[in-house]
Amino acid sequence: MTPTDLAQQFAILGAQPSFETPLHVGCPNLGERDRLIERINQIFERKWLTNHGPLVREFEGEIARRVGVKHCIAMCNGTVALEISMRALGLRGEVIVPSFTFIATAHALQWQKITPIFCDIDPQTHTIDPEQVERLITPRTTGIVGVHTWGRPCAADELDSIAARHKLKLMFDAAHAFGCTYKGRSIGSLGSLEVFSFHATKFLNCGEGGAVVTNDDDLAQRVRLMSNFGFVDKDEVQYLGTNGKMSEMSAALGLTNLTHVDDFVQANRRNYDEYRKALEPIPGLDLLEYDDAEACNFQYVVVEVDDTKCPLSRDQIVDILSAENVLARRYFWPGCHRMEPYRSFFPDADLLVPNTERVSSRVFLLPTGTAIQTTNIEKICDLIRRAIHEGSRLSGLLSAQEIPLQTMSL
Repeated sequence: MTPTDLAQQFAILGAQPSFETPLHVGCPNLGERDRLIERINQIFERKWLTNHGPLVREFEGEIARRVGVKHCIAMCNGTVALEISMRALGLRGEVIVPSFTFIATAHALQWQKITPIFCDIDPQTHTIDPEQVERLITPRTTGIVGVHTWGRPCAADELDSIAARHKLKLMFDAAHAFGCTYKGRSIGSLGSLEVFSFHATKFLNCGEGGAVVTNDDDLAQRVRLMSNFGFVDKDEVQYLGTNGKMSEMSAALGLTNLTHVDDFVQANRRNYDEYRKALEPIPGLDLLEYDDAEACNFQYVVVEVDDTKCPLSRDQIVDILSAENVLARRYFWPGCHRMEPYRSFFPDADLLVPNTERVSSRVFLLPTGTAIQTTNIEKICDLIRRAIHEGSRLSGLLSAQEIPLQTMSL
């Protein structure tokens, strides 16, 4: 195929994009619009917009019931939920956290002047490595934050044993993991507490929202008070707090979407299986696998590029797809340890997290969710297949044109 022929085949070289409308990673899963409008009308009739309204309380009850925990405290977003949880647990000094996570996990610590100590990941699971956790513990360490990346659970039992031996607090960032399980237990019931995100991109969304879930009565009480400025009644403040409350509008969307989670899982699983079938024969691409013995929301279609077998780099594939309006994304590149302020604090941190360095430079995510159809997936995978087939020639043309690589990562 000549350079002119290639230019007619790929939008990055000048052809028309394969998709008129961009396909996003994390396009919101949405439930029944009419039922949402009914709930919004009820909000207008009651004129109760926030401050622990009836829809927020109903949403909390439903989340607690589904997860199998005693307490759910709904929040305005997952980041505030993390910050309040860390303060309620009494974390201070140093806390061990994976670098391969969204920056909010580290920022929630640093915002409270707690130093995040970055730990490497297991290259197979992409979750925090318990062996290195133990090696990183110092007299200043007060806690561990595990992250259930892609909805695949951390090695929670090992982390729990480490925390118990060293008298550390253990909590989990479960932003990806609503509806998933660990050894048959619902994620949300592990550690001292877990934090969900219900951001628009998550499997279950409230537009913006989050929640803290726990079985600890005293901890739940502290979290709830701290999310409302520390008030115990109209005139008495007992804790240092902030405004972390979820609104009734967010709860209305969350409740509406909650009734459709089985449909969301079904769509995600269908899409995942379609991607797996189409990508499996392509050399140099490995689709992240999920454990069939565990419940999973399948919200993330994660592809790892083996640069010893694939003629295109991860970034080249992402840019080729983006030009076609397939907005594939790099997660979590380049790792928290390479972002500010942490790269200034820990200039040699990359030497301590080689698996994070390697994985973050190789993985990308493909669009899925209820907005993606099997016909979309067939076309996306055909694009990838053709691009890799012409990989060496395509790579040379891209390098010659000095096409800028994608720089955003969420």
